[in-house]
Amino acid sequence: MQNTANTMTKSRLLLLCFTILLSNLSKADVIKVYFDASKPQVSFAVSELESILEAKGHSVIQMQLSNLPKKPETNAILFIKKSNTEASNKAIALGVKAVVALQPEGFSLDCNANGFVSVLAIDDAGLMYGGLELAEQIENKDIKSVVSSLQNPYMAVRGTKFNIPLDVRTPSYSDVSDAGQKNIANMWDFSFWTEYIDAVARSRYNLISLWNMNPFPSMVKVPEYPEVALNDVQRSTAQWKEVYSMAAADFNSPEILNNVEVVKKITIDEKIEFWRKVMKYGKERNVQFFIITWNILTYGAEGKHGIINDFKNEITIDYFRKSVKQMVLTYPDLAGIGISPSDNFSKEATPADKEEWVYRTFGLGLLDAVTENPDRRITFIHRSHALGVAPIVDKFRLLIENKNIHFVFSNKYSQGHSLSSTIQPFSNEFVKELRAYPTIKTLWTLRNDDNFYFRWGAPDFVREFIQNIPAEVSEGMYYGSDNYIWGREFLSNDPRNAGELEINKHWYHFTLWGRLAYNPKAENEVFKNILASRFGISNTDSLFEAWQAASMIYPITTGFHWAKYDLQWYIEGCKGLKGFTQNETGFHDVNSFINLPAHPGTRNQTIPAYVAMIAKGLTTDSITPIQIALLLHQNADKALILLKAMKPTNNIEYNYTLKDIEAMAYLGKYFAFKIQGAIELQKYREISRYKKENQMAAVEQLTQAGIYWKMYAALIKQSYKTQLWTNRVGNVDFDEIYRWVMDDLTIAKGAI
Repeated sequence: MQNTANTMTKSRLLLLCFTILLSNLSKADVIKVYFDASKPQVSFAVSELESILEAKGHSVIQMQLSNLPKKPETNAILFIKKSNTEASNKAIALGVKAVVALQPEGFSLDCNANGFVSVLAIDDAGLMYGGLELAEQIENKDIKSVVSSLQNPYMAVRGTKFNIPLDVRTPSYSDVSDAGQKNIANMWDFSFWTEYIDAVARSRYNLISLWNMNPFPSMVKVPEYPEVALNDVQRSTAQWKEVYSMAAADFNSPEILNNVEVVKKITIDEKIEFWRKVMKYGKERNVQFFIITWNILTYGAEGKHGIINDFKNEITIDYFRKSVKQMVLTYPDLAGIGISPSDNFSKEATPADKEEWVYRTFGLGLLDAVTENPDRRITFIHRSHALGVAPIVDKFRLLIENKNIHFVFSNKYSQGHSLSSTIQPFSNEFVKELRAYPTIKTLWTLRNDDNFYFRWGAPDFVREFIQNIPAEVSEGMYYGSDNYIWGREFLSNDPRNAGELEINKHWYHFTLWGRLAYNPKAENEVFKNILASRFGISNTDSLFEAWQAASMIYPITTGFHWAKYDLQWYIEGCKGLKGFTQNETGFHDVNSFINLPAHPGTRNQTIPAYVAMIAKGLTTDSITPIQIALLLHQNADKALILLKAMKPTNNIEYNYTLKDIEAMAYLGKYFAFKIQGAIELQKYREISRYKKENQMAAVEQLTQAGIYWKMYAALIKQSYKTQLWTNRVGNVDFDEIYRWVMDDLTIAKGAI
């Protein structure tokens, strides 16, 4: 990962102070765009630029870079790679400054007083990002307002985490859910992937990581195991249970596999061509693909050729080794393969046993592939959760030292909830160990298992979060969920939104994480301009502030009420898996808000500690529960007040965005009153046992909480389906949850 704050400052000195681009252009002027049309990444940026220029009333002529004149030409846009000697000489002749600080995927956008603009980079990816930056500036304002810029990527890898439901026979962790079942067919639709890839490329992501428990039967043919490869794409028509194994060991029960339908007729050869085409398209947008699996699960292969789910079984070991080799050789554009030596090993397997299994399957499979094809380069992602860094490095030394294999660790940085705190201390020991190996980096898994329904957007939070990630050991991150699949939208009640890509509905959320991972110095004005352009409004201050305030409900609440795993806490439903909450519903009731700890990366004080403190007449430097409640009120009230001045328009997305902001604000009011009620209840129990005032205050606050939950659920019903089946916390029914919300009153009234 590149930390470019200092180099960017120096580079701006080299660029000097450039003036406004093409200042004499009239609206109908013709603009010549010079670029190398043989470079698909650059062509993508040019196509984006051309459509925006034409929308602004200009005519565009595409010109080959080889035709670039030696004399300055007005009304021209130049895409020039610094490594191209001829083009560089022409660029210098035209007045473009030589910028020595450019890094891979970085760009210099030079707005020259002579009437032309140049995008300078050392690689095609940098030219693409520079072109996208130029197109965005023109779209947000106009061509006369473009300003010079030099940007280098802060994080080298910026990816999305995508649990992919390939087939009922080869499921992902997220298949036992509405999101999984409704998206199986979409995974085999090329138009889905072109739209998805274009969207992530615009947001500066350069990786899509596909997570599946055993993708090989659906993606490759292994000559030694011909019966394993699967034709067609199947989905189960079974009546699904609410909850399945957290180790994902029972997604192949007889009632599931004996009740299937074919959603697409396709041979394994056609599947291979499909994924080759998808990966090639990604490469043309500077988006590489990783395939990552968790464990030893043998979905799709179990029982064939003697393959069984046993880490000691030699046939199983050989099958995975051959499958890994075949995956690398089958897909020349596949950039990486990853493994997590964790779930579904038998209890007798030690961490060392698991590493041995991973080495003999994935490790040796990769070595086999690069031995057979010495020109092949591949990244190996080793998730590290059970064993220390040193023994893993020792075990995989042959891969680490192999010039064809790039070894990188991966670690869960924020447990299941990135939307919790900008400081995440869970990997401190891992970071300390990794510092002993300066040439080995890690990719961080950033999990969002909190925000599925509403359009979230808090750039200040994301910026601070990104900058707090330990840069010296980081290669980058991928951002996504285990509790959800970001395929096509299915929750909306409005048929006009049917089939919209989730990443387009939640475009602001994904844009913030991708853009700020590329450049955390991007100021809020950048995002305000994007909002103005997208929604066709001139003043976005109120929208920006309301959106950010309402979105902060998530980290403020989860930073105070901490349950680290996705199966323990889903904030939008105030729900966890039954059992964790020690009640029959999984609902986080008022007792849960008293008993759960605070996030260890915050200075938040728990309710029991606060009540014990005030009973002794003491004070604290921590953030008290009262302050947390007030902060929730302030953010919710700010959003609601600002919303009053924002009226619906003829922009459908804008109107639903306002509703989402309002819903998040109501959720914030609910949690604020709930925390206040929990404080009063704990006071009554611990220090005011014979005083009814605190009990009555608890009932009053929890009554107010119930009112806001009802408003929250009613607003959800206006826009969305109110029932969602998730694979981690089970069924979420917002109407049913209202009854549980009101049960808090029963708890408070029977407090003694």
